[in-house]
Amino acid sequence: MTDLKFDKDGLIPVVVQDHITNEVLMVAWANEEAFELMKSTGRTHFWSRSRQKLWMKGEESGHVQRIISMQIDCDADTLLARVEQTGPACHTGSPSCFSEVIYGSLDETMDIIPELTRLLRDRLTDPLEGSYTCLLYSDENKMCKKVVEEAGEFVLALKDGNKEEMAWELADLIYHTMVAVTKSGLPMEKVYEKLSERKK
Repeated sequence: MTDLKFDKDGLIPVVVQDHITNEVLMVAWANEEAFELMKSTGRTHFWSRSRQKLWMKGEESGHVQRIISMQIDCDADTLLARVEQTGPACHTGSPSCFSEVIYGSLDETMDIIPELTRLLRDRLTDPLEGSYTCLLYSDENKMCKKVVEEAGEFVLALKDGNKEEMAWELADLIYHTMVAVTKSGLPMEKVYEKLSERKK
């Protein structure tokens, strides 16, 4: 393994991402001991610069992070940890520490995927009267037919070459597929595993 390059204070930044959505959850610092603890325990450990002590994410809140993978950048001076997050990652109760938009818009980004994923899970466990998503959850035939219907409409839009229509229909297909996946309980890890077999 490439040797990590810790800074003059013996620290290295750790970017933490959700292993399913790739949403950036937080950024923290680790020293060599924290790094070794991450490898030996499979949980994220960091060095608190303000408290000058080691800490494990979730040691007080219970919002632990199980490490799925760790990577280093090309300069070996930054770590990327993909984790399975229990509860919210931020101490404010937000899913991610990066919730405030200070420039531009999230409308054209993948930010919608983790946001929609959380909403679909919430509608499944806490149904809301009048919700279209809940209507689909309650009628499996309708839910499945909508996936087939939207797939067909996307293909027709694709054939016509109308980008606006293609985007509309693909968004419908993705949404209805996500509803079906959430209702079925299919773990996305299994889907990613199968997708990785298609790298040919």
